[in-house]
Amino acid sequence: MILHKNSHKVVGLIVGSILLFFSFVASVIYGYTDTSLALSIDAFRNFDGSNEHIIIQSVRLPRAIIAAVVGGSLAISGLWMQALTKNPLASPGVFGINAGASFFVVVAVSFFSVTSLQTYTWLAFAGAAVAAFAVYFIGSLGREGLTPMKLTLAGAAFAAMFSSMTQGLLVINETALDQVLFWLAGSVQGRSLSIVYTVLPYISVAWIASMFIGRKINLLAMGDDVATSLGVKTGLVKIITALIIILLAGGAVAIAGPIVFIGIVIPHVARYFVGSDHRWLAPYCGILGAILLLAADIGARYVIMPQEVPVGVMTAVIGTPFFIYIARRGFHGK
Repeated sequence: MILHKNSHKVVGLIVGSILLFFSFVASVIYGYTDTSLALSIDAFRNFDGSNEHIIIQSVRLPRAIIAAVVGGSLAISGLWMQALTKNPLASPGVFGINAGASFFVVVAVSFFSVTSLQTYTWLAFAGAAVAAFAVYFIGSLGREGLTPMKLTLAGAAFAAMFSSMTQGLLVINETALDQVLFWLAGSVQGRSLSIVYTVLPYISVAWIASMFIGRKINLLAMGDDVATSLGVKTGLVKIITALIIILLAGGAVAIAGPIVFIGIVIPHVARYFVGSDHRWLAPYCGILGAILLLAADIGARYVIMPQEVPVGVMTAVIGTPFFIYIARRGFHGK
């Protein structure tokens, strides 16, 4: 790790927060419609109803907020997944949470003709929760209880099952494909803040819990027997961690669709800076995840301008080489 002293880690958080602020501002300013910092400030101080002011207030600002919330949530959920499963490739995508959310949305569109984005949000949240509970339940069966290997296998199995059923429904219903294709690609475009407000209470609880559970996770990482001897109620800690994952990953997928790789990449980047102490990793993941998704969303606006690439495609382009690197080298960020 680069930052050895706690004072250096605090400075790193401050620097990361500053970078997050500038990334947020850049997300509000840059895009197909030419705007500037002065114009953006004026849109809030002296709103005049012009096209630029409307875009800044109604499109760019909500988009930046959503990208920051989703990016941070996905990164922290990926951190806890990797900690719980001891699998460096664990993430909402790998463990079937994205696939469960997508399946619920496609079922609703195919059989009940649902078209409301607000309804998509609740369905995706429900699907993510069902998938996560199913994976956790199957992974806990047997004499040994919850083990990293069983949890990983259960996650891979459910991810494959939900993905296969989703693809099957889309093949036989082209109308459903047209309606949900952009959502399935993962995007922060066209989302309203009302969607964020729907799931923000749940995500906020998970954020707060993440800032306090790090010490328990540190002890759990030493092994269940050692953690138990030190007074940790390992079963309770695992259940709380699983609930945090469901709230963060489910909420993020409900808002923006199945955006991949942030939950894999960011925890490893955070470990590179601060090591394996989860008390520091959680806030670093939140900040770095938000920065990454904001940067990816800005880039998505320029790749094929005037059209836009879904930000899920951009994160896949960024994350795929890193995923291959981790898989080949067994890199744990230590």
